[in-house]
Amino acid sequence: MYHADSFQEKLKLFLVILWPIMVTQISMFSMNIVDTMMSGRAGTEDLAGVAIGGSLWLPIFTGMNGILLSTSTIIAHLMGSDNGHRVHHSAMQAIYLAVLLTIGVIGGGFFVLEPVISFMNLESGVHDVSYHYLIGLAFGILPLFLFTVLRYFFDGQGFTRITMYILFMTLPVNFFFNYALIFGHFGFPQLGGVGAGYATAITFWFMFIAGVMMTFRVDKVRRYKLFVKWVKPSWTSFKEQLSIGIPMGLSLFFEASIFAVVTLLIGVMFTTVTVAANQVVLNFTSLLFMIPLSISMALTIVVGYSVGGKRLQSAKDYSWIGVLGGTGFLMVGSVFLFLFREQIAYLYTDNPDVVAIAMVLFIVAIIFQISDALQSSLQGVLRGYKDVTLPFYIAFVSYWMIGLPAGFMLALTDLGPIGFWIGITLGLTSAAIGFYIRLRIVLRRYSNQF
Repeated sequence: MYHADSFQEKLKLFLVILWPIMVTQISMFSMNIVDTMMSGRAGTEDLAGVAIGGSLWLPIFTGMNGILLSTSTIIAHLMGSDNGHRVHHSAMQAIYLAVLLTIGVIGGGFFVLEPVISFMNLESGVHDVSYHYLIGLAFGILPLFLFTVLRYFFDGQGFTRITMYILFMTLPVNFFFNYALIFGHFGFPQLGGVGAGYATAITFWFMFIAGVMMTFRVDKVRRYKLFVKWVKPSWTSFKEQLSIGIPMGLSLFFEASIFAVVTLLIGVMFTTVTVAANQVVLNFTSLLFMIPLSISMALTIVVGYSVGGKRLQSAKDYSWIGVLGGTGFLMVGSVFLFLFREQIAYLYTDNPDVVAIAMVLFIVAIIFQISDALQSSLQGVLRGYKDVTLPFYIAFVSYWMIGLPAGFMLALTDLGPIGFWIGITLGLTSAAIGFYIRLRIVLRRYSNQF
């Protein structure tokens, strides 16, 4: 990575950083799509069970991912300020932190998983699939968190293509084990939706092993001697990572958890068919969201690199490129979604009742995606400035004090599950406005410093 001067050079560098992240995010989410589509073909209960299990897991992973995302921010600042000699120490501390987070998540899940699923009073088949899906997935938490650190270690230096290559190598692995374990092919047991959890865990191990291999094979990262030169855990480094990572993780957690809670509430308030339809809509719109999410992650890297090098105008230019690009993409994607929403729904299920509900929900989902693109991009810029504490409060208020209560109240009316999606839209719009105001304040503060 380098400091670009002209706007054209900045745009080119941004795209070079962005497109591998975009391919990586879409590839990672494709695993979730494969889980959902194949589970839907196994049966409506399997689809609903995987939906419930995924809704419980997603906010947890998103929150932990946000904490580990601090690795990318810290390394980008170090590289931008010509302090590359400190990268090894920061990356190793992040690896230790990933192990500690794994212990915490698995330990917490041991005590709360069964009570939480039982509290939802699901149909017995859906209960069993969701519970055992998460048990299977738990075997992959450690390699997933370790791989996440390696990914941000690569990305923070601008080597975003490394992770892309790893995902290309592991996608066939995910497809194979999903097909084998869900439907019982090639001598494997037929586990239905539960098999998707074990298939995902196996895939995470392949990703981590491939990531470790890259640290030895790629010259530009091999010099940091990860997994060769070990250092002692440092509470000072943990404090730095957590001071940045926890607000980031909680912000992402609050956003992801509102979708999870909505799915869980729909599971309690409505039928299995409605749960399945909601999962279809959420799954596909989340796929489209991978583009602005990738832009947000790229913004964190290039803005952090520019701020580390005290190049404020470059940081501003990258911000405009990313925010406008993410919003523009979802505007185009929304037109595609409106025109082909029925065909998309039939990719997930052959149940016409599920498709009918999904088509209605897709129309509402089109509206909220624009706000989602804006808030995600703006949040990525703020992370690049290491401004994460106040955005955490903005996210909490927007998602949990505006979006979720409004959605719940609307869902009690004749709107039904549509009300939840309207509430989410209100929450995301509030967050976008709050992040924009905060960014203006941050830019004014940095202008005075530089």
